[in-house]
This record gives sequence, C-alpha cells and structure tokens, in this order.
Amino acid sequence: MQDTYGCINWNVKYLPSEETQESQREKIDNLKRIFQNDDASPEEVKSLMKSTFYTQRQHVNQGKSIKYLRVEWPFWFDELGMSVHFKELTGIDLKETFIRNLDLKGKRLLNYMTTVCVNKSKKFLQTYARLLRIRGQQSGCSDDFKDMILLLLSYFDEKEESMFFYVEDTCLPEEVQLEQVPLTPAVIVCGQSCYSSTRYMLSLDRNLINTNISSFISALCLMFGSYYCFNIHYPSELASTLEFLQRCFVSINPEKGTKVENKNSKRRLTVNPRVITLIQELSDHEWREG
Repeated sequence: MQDTYGCINWNVKYLPSEETQESQREKIDNLKRIFQNDDASPEEVKSLMKSTFYTQRQHVNQGKSIKYLRVEWPFWFDELGMSVHFKELTGIDLKETFIRNLDLKGKRLLNYMTTVCVNKSKKFLQTYARLLRIRGQQSGCSDDFKDMILLLLSYFDEKEESMFFYVEDTCLPEEVQLEQVPLTPAVIVCGQSCYSSTRYMLSLDRNLINTNISSFISALCLMFGSYYCFNIHYPSELASTLEFLQRCFVSINPEKGTKVENKNSKRRLTVNPRVITLIQELSDHEWREG
C-alpha cells in the first residue's frame, strides 16, 4: 500500500507494443553513452526515458539497489530523468506543479506561519527568530521558500537533520561523511545554512546520487520525487511535513492509505490529522483575512 500510494502506473505489466527486451537494452545503453559523453539533447533523453519506463519500474520493483540503479540509469537521478519517471508514475509534472502551487499558496502559508503560529508556540517563535537571524539581510522568493520549509518542520515538531545535512561550502563529494547522513532521501547543504548555500547534493541510502544541484527548490523536488520513484516510505520523523508538501504543493491527494513507514501493527489513520488541521486552519485564516 505504501509503495503504490498516489501512483497511477506503479506496476507496468507489459512492454509497449513497439518494444522488445533487445530494444530496451539498446536504449538503456544509449542513455548511458549520452550521459558519459555529456552531449544530451533534452528531448532525446525524455523520449528514451519515457520509452524505457517499463524496465525502470521492473528494476525498482524487483528491489535493485540504488547503486545498481545509479549505474544503469544515470539520468534517472537528475531533474530531467526524474521528471519523466515521476510524470509516468503519478501523472503529475513534479517541479512545474510544485512551483505553480508555491506561487498560489506559498505567501499565504508563510503569512499564516509568521503571524498566527508565532503566537501559539514559544518553540516555534524561537525557530522563527533563529531563521531571521541566519537569513540576515537576504531577501527574495527562494529565501521565503526556505523559510517555509524550515518553519513547516518546526510547526510539526519534526527534525531538520532528518531532511538536511550540512557540510562546508567547499566540501567535495568524496569528503561527505555519509555514515552520518540519514538512510532516507536527504539534501546535503554545502554551506553553513540553506540561506548561504549555492550548491546542494542529494543522498539516498547513504549514496550520493546527485552532487551538483544548483537550487534549493530543485534539491527539494529531487528529494521528494525519490520517495515515489524508488518505493521509499516517508520516515515517521518527517511524516507530517512530507505529507503536507505532497498534498499542498505536489497535488497528490489520495483519499485513503499512507506513504509513512509502519513501525507498529496499529492501523494508521487514512489521512494525517495534523496535516488536515493545518490545511483547515490555513483556509480559515485566508477566509477571515478576506
């Protein structure tokens, strides 16, 4: 249930009619060659990734390791390849949907967080004051988005270190101490804070799968997309934040089920009540504000 949650095309039973195992192998090898030669045509990569989606799903559903998938499907771990797979899997354009919903809802959510939530919790107020101090004089949409993510984590009392791992801004990929990084998808922030960083990496199963991500929103979309593309359950320590992002910003809204790991045998509520409460409070706040 956790693996198929929110997916429309999780287990592809048959190869496309025009494809054979041999043609799939040729296309996989072609994708590797293009990646190694660094002469990718975006449209060609999209076409090849789309036509090999069947084999991608076969590999991940058979439980192939991230190391294996990284070698076999190098484009799957960058924005272009993941966007194709995510769209085939869920029917949703990941980054485009995220940015559109961010434009529609981001400022209202941040306004609610910084006017209502700061008065409800001393801990939340302390987090907000700390973020303002770290952010300093910087301003802009990307910094507002960073505020929003970090405040969401604080609102749900979930751990920043489960999503972000901070290293020196000059840190090379081989210098990252991966044994200290979460097993679940994690954004490696190259810098003292999200606000000062201009480079990000992505870790999955303590493997660096992308070492040169230039924007925070790209890093976050790749991190979120990994949960769906590679059949990874939301860790319980990030359950509410990830489900809120899923429902509010990625527009995946199943009526039942969950993508959260099940650590005990208790039947989990169909929708996270804390997420629903925030969505309702946000809606009420907007209505009162007019």
